[in-house]
Amino acid sequence: QVQLVESGGGLVQPGGSLRLSCAASGSIIGVSIMGWYRQAPGKQRELVARITDAGFTAYADSVRGRFTISRDSTTAVSLQMKSLKPEDTAVYYCYTRRWTDDYWGRGTQVTVSS
Repeated sequence: QVQLVESGGGLVQPGGSLRLSCAASGSIIGVSIMGWYRQAPGKQRELVARITDAGFTAYADSVRGRFTISRDSTTAVSLQMKSLKPEDTAVYYCYTRRWTDDYWGRGTQVTVSS
C-alpha cells in the first residue's frame, strides 16, 4: 500500500498563487507516475497535471502555462499554481501509480475567491 499526504491548500484571491505538495510513504518501490487531479462540486474528477519518474509532464489545457508540476524526489511531487481563477476552485487530489495500481490522497481544498 501507498499512502499519500497532501498539503498547501487554502483560500486565495483571483490572480494569486498557491503551492501544493504531496509525499508518498509505505510500499514506494515501483512508484512511477505522480500527479494531481481535482474535483469541483457537481463535476467529475479531472486530471490537472502529472509527471513520470523520467520527468515527462502533461497538463490539462485549462492550466497549461499557469501551473507547474515538479518531482521533488521519487516519492514527492509539488504543484505550483499561479494566476489562479475562481474556476480553479476544487478539491485537489494527489495521485500515484505503483506498478499497475493507482493510489489517491484524501484531497486538499483550494478556494479562489475575492
